[in-house]
Amino acid sequence: MKISLIDLAFLSEKRKDVLLLLEEGPKTGDEIKTALNVNSTSIMPQIKKLKEGRLIVQDDRNTYRLSDMGEIVVEKMEPLLDTVRVFEENYDYWINHDFTAIPEHLLNRIDELGNYFMLEADLNRLFEVPEDFKNNLLESKHIKMFLSYFNPLHIEIYSELVRKGAEMCLILTEPVFDRMKKDYFEDLKTLVESKNTTIYICDRNVTLKDVVTERFCSLVLFDKKGKFDHQRLMSFDESALKWCEELFLYYKDTSRLLETI
Repeated sequence: MKISLIDLAFLSEKRKDVLLLLEEGPKTGDEIKTALNVNSTSIMPQIKKLKEGRLIVQDDRNTYRLSDMGEIVVEKMEPLLDTVRVFEENYDYWINHDFTAIPEHLLNRIDELGNYFMLEADLNRLFEVPEDFKNNLLESKHIKMFLSYFNPLHIEIYSELVRKGAEMCLILTEPVFDRMKKDYFEDLKTLVESKNTTIYICDRNVTLKDVVTERFCSLVLFDKKGKFDHQRLMSFDESALKWCEELFLYYKDTSRLLETI
């Protein structure tokens, strides 16, 4: 029975690995075996199936390359595989959190989060700012931050960043702004008056925290009950930084500049 292209490309891990390897360029049989750390008995039957399916072709001297059709298939494979990996690596997190605050055009490119990792809550320091996050933030010089929840411990961090002369652009939701204005007026005033800080107010009901600097990015999603559970995603990948910056700019475009308090 003839195998479908979907099964041919995805059903076998070895066939998928061969296709992705050949995207780098033509390879001999020996180069394929070495790169994938396999023997002839396990890989040659899969190469034969890829040839029969016209996804790869064999040139002279036992060299294999992607066919024209194979190039198109592999080009479409990678984003799908990367998207599956993003969700699969922290499956429970994604199924239990609300990501409706992420616009569709960025959800469609969520594979760009790349090699992210999760900062889990330390039960002994549940209400403290995680050290990895704090240290990377304080070492950053250009900071964009969208905040939809208030943490008093952040105030000290903002103040230190102002003292260091870091360039900051903050988007605060209305509830966060109101809380800061009521209980931390002088700190808010310092931020507003800082020549390196701009603040925008977002009047949308959004449950999200998005931080991106020249060093790293961090994304906080609330659970499906609208609660913050002290988990955050972090990444240093360039593609993730660009993705999180686009998310920030998406909300900045619909927010109003705070000029005075």
